[in-house]
Amino acid sequence: MRLDVVTIFPEYLEPLNVSLVGKARARGVLDVHVHDLRQWTYDRHHTVDDTPYGGGPGMVMKTEPWGDALDESLADGYEAGAHSPVLVVPTPSGRPFTQELAVELSAEPWLLFTPARYEGIDRRVIDEYATRLRVVEVSIGDYVLAGGEAAVLVITEAVARLLPGVLGNAESHQDDSFAPGAMANLLEGPVYTKPPEWRGRSIPDVLLSGHHGKIARWRRDQAFARTALNRPDLIERCEASAFDKKDREILSILGFAPEPGGRFWRRPTAVEE
Repeated sequence: MRLDVVTIFPEYLEPLNVSLVGKARARGVLDVHVHDLRQWTYDRHHTVDDTPYGGGPGMVMKTEPWGDALDESLADGYEAGAHSPVLVVPTPSGRPFTQELAVELSAEPWLLFTPARYEGIDRRVIDEYATRLRVVEVSIGDYVLAGGEAAVLVITEAVARLLPGVLGNAESHQDDSFAPGAMANLLEGPVYTKPPEWRGRSIPDVLLSGHHGKIARWRRDQAFARTALNRPDLIERCEASAFDKKDREILSILGFAPEPGGRFWRRPTAVEE
């Protein structure tokens, strides 16, 4: 995968040189290019923003630097043999970033990020490139940051770990929270390691039993319990048909019941334990 980032703070992307992402870059699994937007400014102050039309507080990032930066970044990628880029626009007004979207983006050969600052980028830039590229506007949460670089780091980490050869164990992400399949709408339960006793706290007996079926069931029940406590909305959006008999039994204990439409709803008398 090729990954380009255009930003006014290239140093913000230094974490892309460490951990799994850094190792993926070193092995050639991930080809990262960080570009300084101010290289495409033509005044002595390297101005990238101006006042908004219509008035109001804040500043808006200008069209010219962004247009030139994106054109050259695209040309460089095409010259290097990359193709079919996806323009990823981090913005609080975008599509929520989910594990499902991370999986979707991990199948793309080339991602080009446009982390903005101030009030954002002049909308004409996004509209212009949408005529020739797939554009995905992405929000990493219902809050506003000072800039989109942190969102780029979040998205890159989530996507890169799904690429073949990045994780030491290729199957380790299959039981993650939100992972497609059995964990699609569940949070991963608690995990444990050695020693078996620590400060008077022991490992659940089932994990020491060696009974793989019981362990798998316990882990799934724990996932339901954690999801019910922290994210009941995930369960409520599921079809009842997605759960087997044992799943429905634990959901009933946790205070959920199937409704006529086939989804689960939380009974008002549910006890969160």
